[in-house]
Formats: sequence, C-alpha cells, structure tokens
Amino acid sequence: MTTTIRDSIEEFKYKKVTGLNPKKDSLQEFKYKKVTDLNPKEEIAPGTALCAGCGGLDGIRLALKVLGDDTLICNAAGCFTLISVYPFTPLEGSWLYTSLSGSVPAAQGVRDALDIRMHKHGLDKKEDLQVVVVAGDGASYDMGLSPTSAAIHRNLDFIYFCYDNEAYGNTGFQQSGASPLGSHTMTSPNTPEHPAGSERTKKDLFGIWMAHNPPYLATVSPREPIDLSNKFKKAKAMKGPRLFICMSPCPTGWGFDPKETHLIAKLAVDTGIFPIKEFVDGRVIHTKRPRKRLPVEKYLERQKRFKHLFEPERRDDVIAQIQHNVDAYWEQYDD
Repeated sequence: MTTTIRDSIEEFKYKKVTGLNPKKDSLQEFKYKKVTDLNPKEEIAPGTALCAGCGGLDGIRLALKVLGDDTLICNAAGCFTLISVYPFTPLEGSWLYTSLSGSVPAAQGVRDALDIRMHKHGLDKKEDLQVVVVAGDGASYDMGLSPTSAAIHRNLDFIYFCYDNEAYGNTGFQQSGASPLGSHTMTSPNTPEHPAGSERTKKDLFGIWMAHNPPYLATVSPREPIDLSNKFKKAKAMKGPRLFICMSPCPTGWGFDPKETHLIAKLAVDTGIFPIKEFVDGRVIHTKRPRKRLPVEKYLERQKRFKHLFEPERRDDVIAQIQHNVDAYWEQYDD
C-alpha cells in the first residue's frame, strides 16, 4: 500500500506507545496491557451507515487494529452490509459481499486462490492476505452453519468474526438461533398465549464449534478492548479455523440509548450472561470473571426487549429461569 502522511503519523504514534517499530520489530511477544498500548491507526473510517452505538462495529474496529489492512473480509448479508456500499468503502482492507450463507464458501474460494497463486504462480508471500469472515448471528447460528461446519472439518485457514446481536437485525429484528429466552422480537412477541416472548434458549455456538476441535475459539466484548486485542493477536499467529463471538449490543433492536452500549456490554459480563472465554489447546479458559455476579435483572431491565418481564406484571418465573440457566453454566467452572 502507498504510504500516506496519515500512515506515517500513525506509525510514529505506535512506536511511541509500544517502543517498537512496526516496520522492523517483531510484535509477536508484545502483549497489550492498557488501552494506550492499542494500535492508534484506524482501519475503519468514521461515519458508516450503521446504527449509532452498534457494539459489533466497535468490536470489528478493535479487531482490525490488530489484524491490519492485509485482510480480505467476506461479509455475509446482514447489518454490516451497510459498512461498505459500492463504490464507497471506509475500510483500509478489501471487502467481498456475499449472501447470508455464502461468506464461508467465499472465504474458501479466496483462500484457495491465494494459495494456488503463491505455490504455482509466484505470488510473493508478502502479498498474502488474512481471510476474515464477518457475519451476524443469523448467518452464524442458522443459515450459514452447515457450510461453516464443513469448512472447519477441512481445516480452512480463516478467522470467523460473529457480531452477535441476538436476532436478524437487518430485516426488522426477527428471532434467530441466538435470541435469548424471554426476549421480544418481531417473530417472538410477548402475547397472552406466549407471555415470555421467546421461549427458546440461545444456541451454544461456542460449543458447536468446540465439538469440531479447531485451533482457537474466543468470546469477546467491545467493553473489554485489551482482552479482545490480545485474543486477536494470539489468533493472528495461528493457522486454521478460528472463531470470535462478539457481544454486540444493539440499541435499535434491544431498545436502549446508544450512549449505553458499553454499559449494557459490561452488565452482560458482570451478570454472567455473556462469559468471556477462549478455547485453546483443548481447554476452556475464562479470561474475565465477574468478582461477584450481579442478578440478571440488572441487565434485563435496561432493555426494551425485556420490558414485558417487568410490566405491566412482573414475570418472576421467566426471570428466575434466566437466572437459573446462568447459575447452572457457572457451576461447571466455579471453584
């Protein structure tokens, strides 16, 4: 890429922050410890068409600070379709738009093409790209799960970033396999016949991927930028299929003020609803544990999608079931 004045300024800032020269020094041993350690260079320009306060956008923004611009993103149809609308793009790297279930097959084609050109047609390895799938929970938990499973089985070398806003957000917020128990969506509204709203628990996508025994899995949150950045740095040095499930608070679909995105993300972790963890070397490790878990209602009560659990009548039965499910998860890991 052509060096710009902005690139030179960002490189100077990065060297000042880390003490490393990004052009000469290996960053392999460097570990982020504080926010000021993060790469100051932005790989996504501001002013995209995504909703204000989108947690997923904040997550991919932080991820790309680590992955850099030598990436090719295969985007599944969804909310993030609005990031890059031809002929305009806010991205430093490349972007390929696909159908809802087509992002992983597209990644397979891109990865194969790069490998063939390097091995048979003289493409310099310096020109290689990190292939990244970006998909929402509709594509990740539902429509794209079958080709993803096949790609993991083939040990496809790619990173999968799921921005999990727990519904089909781009088409009006319909229920997906990630929609949690008790939530209101356009296809699981609370009614006299179904007062809880969604009556199903969320699929365990982390567990589904883990059953394939890939090299690396992680859950991340934009509220935990150091944890997120170190996980992407670790995954970047690996080969094979690697998954990131990003807690992605959605002001539009969840019903809260955009300025509260990081508060909602924090409460998801502090209540234990969204465990921050990784799977590596055959073990699950929780990288962020709440010191004392808050009651789940502290998280639920701030979102309009759970409003029916509190008024006009409080649904203690549903709230208690959500709390029970969270407690049952942590009992497996609590000392």
